[in-house]
Amino acid sequence: MRPTGPERNRASAAIVTAVILIAVIINTRPARAAWDQIARFLSLQGSPEPASASVLSEHETEALDSMPPQSQAELLMERSINHYAGANDEIARRVTGWRGRITLSSRLDNLFVTGINSDDLRVRAAAIEVDIAARDLEKTAVTVDLLEPDARSGAQGPRANALWDLGLLGNRGIEPARVAAILLDSIHDPNVNVRYWAVEGLAYLGTDAVIEPLLRAFHDDPSPKIRERAACGLAQSGMLSRGQRQSAVPTLLDYAGDFSLDEQTRTWVFQALRDITGQTLPRDPAAWRRWYAGER
Repeated sequence: MRPTGPERNRASAAIVTAVILIAVIINTRPARAAWDQIARFLSLQGSPEPASASVLSEHETEALDSMPPQSQAELLMERSINHYAGANDEIARRVTGWRGRITLSSRLDNLFVTGINSDDLRVRAAAIEVDIAARDLEKTAVTVDLLEPDARSGAQGPRANALWDLGLLGNRGIEPARVAAILLDSIHDPNVNVRYWAVEGLAYLGTDAVIEPLLRAFHDDPSPKIRERAACGLAQSGMLSRGQRQSAVPTLLDYAGDFSLDEQTRTWVFQALRDITGQTLPRDPAAWRRWYAGER
C-alpha cells in the first residue's frame, strides 16, 4: 500500500529534521573532531596511523634470549621491516651468533625478500645481514678469497651464488673495491645467467663505482633481461642511496633521447627517471630536460 500525500510529507519532514539535527551536532567542536576521526579511520587514504609506539616491547626483549636463533631472526626481521626502534640494534648484536645456526626457511625467506624491497636502506641492510648469516658466510677477507675462484670461472650455479655472496659481503664493508673488480670481470660474460648475477651483485654492492657499469649494461647489453635488471638496480632495487641514483639522471636523460634504443628499453628509461625523481612527466625527452634544467 503506497503512502498517501500527507504521509509522504510527514516522512520528508522527518528526514529533513534529522539531517538538520545531524548537521548541528557535528558542527560542535567535540562532535566534529569525533566525526572526523571516525571518517579518517574508515578510509584507506590519508597519512599513516601508528598502531603503537613501534618499539620492541619489554616482553619481547626479555624473551629473545630464550628463543632459538631461527625464531630470534624471524621476529627481529619482522620488527625491522615495521620500523620498530631497537630491532636493527638487536640484529647487529646477535647476527654473528646466528651464522650457521639459521636457515632461509619459508618464513625467513619471505621476510628477507620483503626486507630487501623496503623503502628504507637500513631495513635492506638488516635483511642482507640476516641472509649472510643464513648462508653461513664469515664476514672476512678470507671468505672473499674462497669465493673468488668460483665467481671468476666456476660452473654456472656456484658462480651465480658466489657473485651474489660477494655483492652482499662488499656492501657490508668486506673489501668492496676488490669485490667490485671481481663482479666487473663477469659483466660481459657470454653466459646470460652469469651476467645477470654480476649485475645484481653490483646493485647490492652499492658503491659509487657501480653506477657507470650499470648504466653501460642498461644501454649496451644484448639481453633485455640484463638491461631490465640494470635499470632496476639504478632506479629502485639494490643498495644505492637516493643521492647515488640521482647522479645517474643526466645519463638517463641522454638515453631518453637516444632513438637507437629499442622501444622497450626506452620505456625502462622513462620508468627509471620517474622512480628516481618522483616526477610523472610524459615520455618526452624535451619535457624531462626542461624539468631537470629547472631543478639545477
